[in-house]
Amino acid sequence: MIPRYSRPEMAGIWTDQHRLELSLEIEILVCEALARRGTIPEEAAREIRANASIDAGRAAEIEAEVHHDVIALVTAAAETVGEAGRYLHFGMTSSDLVDTTLALQLVESVALLDQDIRGLMAVVKKLAEANRDVVMVGRTHGIHAEPITFGLKMAGWYSELRRDLARLHSARTEIAVGTLSGAVGTYAINPPEIEEEVLSKLGLTPEPVATQIVARDRHAVFFTTLAVIAGTVERFATEIRHLQRTEVAEAFEPFGKGQKGSSAMPHKRNPILAENLCGLARLVRSYSFAALENIALWHERDISHSCVERVIGPDATIGLDFALVRLTRLLDGLEVRRETMQRNLAITQGRIASERVLLALVEAGIDRVEAYRWVQRCAMTDGEFGEHVRADPDINKHVEPERMEAILDPRHGLRHVDEIMNRVLTEEP
Repeated sequence: MIPRYSRPEMAGIWTDQHRLELSLEIEILVCEALARRGTIPEEAAREIRANASIDAGRAAEIEAEVHHDVIALVTAAAETVGEAGRYLHFGMTSSDLVDTTLALQLVESVALLDQDIRGLMAVVKKLAEANRDVVMVGRTHGIHAEPITFGLKMAGWYSELRRDLARLHSARTEIAVGTLSGAVGTYAINPPEIEEEVLSKLGLTPEPVATQIVARDRHAVFFTTLAVIAGTVERFATEIRHLQRTEVAEAFEPFGKGQKGSSAMPHKRNPILAENLCGLARLVRSYSFAALENIALWHERDISHSCVERVIGPDATIGLDFALVRLTRLLDGLEVRRETMQRNLAITQGRIASERVLLALVEAGIDRVEAYRWVQRCAMTDGEFGEHVRADPDINKHVEPERMEAILDPRHGLRHVDEIMNRVLTEEP
């Protein structure tokens, strides 16, 4: 686990004390629901609500003896309420408590991840607007293709984050499910109304058919969604790493005053934040595999999934929380080198206009194969592409000089950029 890298809010969700407090609240709500139906004395429920408390240290002491975490919780809580404590855990089984508590923890983590993504979106949107007209070369296969703008690149990121936010909300619905259905999910002791009442107060819905546990396909969807969001983080971080390469040098992550890049080479300014984010994304992604493995359990349930979730629950949410916050800070301090973008745009000496010249010839009635051959011979000849095109006897017979100058202008293909960006930037997440 990596709590020291996370904001306290996310790490706090996964402390033993918080988990036990959530579980105790479930126990108390069940007692109150039972009291309203006359199953247990109302006075006992009032005493439990007024006096029940839980201490993680005491629960750990009991667990060391009984080797059962839920028995330890119930025993420790019962100690704080005296005679009425015997009604705690009435008609419940361990998984009722464990699964419903885990659902509450995951829902709490979603609230923080939602804030993280929205904060990141705000920074990305600001970058998109500030660089809406900053022309740079687009790259496919790592090779210069046609011009784009840095703002357009950021708008694409913003759009992806909107999808991630929607996925997160969908995953929340998938995971905001609990169960209080008893030993094998048949409500043998407490009726379904108890479950409905308690879960409603907790903001959860009942598992329609619980086999003592909440089905683990739900958790697989949740952790896979975190993996997809981590994939977004890695995609953005990988792009920053490429843009910061010496041969590109178009955008740099922040570099603090007094910061050192290398223990041996004083000139180094390494993309360490982006590299760290790529590594974290791999970790978060790996937890989705474990969640998928948890789907298949024996019969109504076993506990092979339990030890896995005690690791991946905190690690995946804390790791992704930290990664999103780090990426937000990185992009908020991103150094965009517009002059270098212009310089790199000119490296190919105008060859990025080759498609537009090709299509102009096709429009003029030239066979595409033949037109391709004419343009390619100009593109593959050393020197400035525009000069070769203007001097080519076949090409200049079919495209007027005025039109050719417009075609060779790098901004010729960017006339729809504002329209594309406005598709996403004008809508709230």
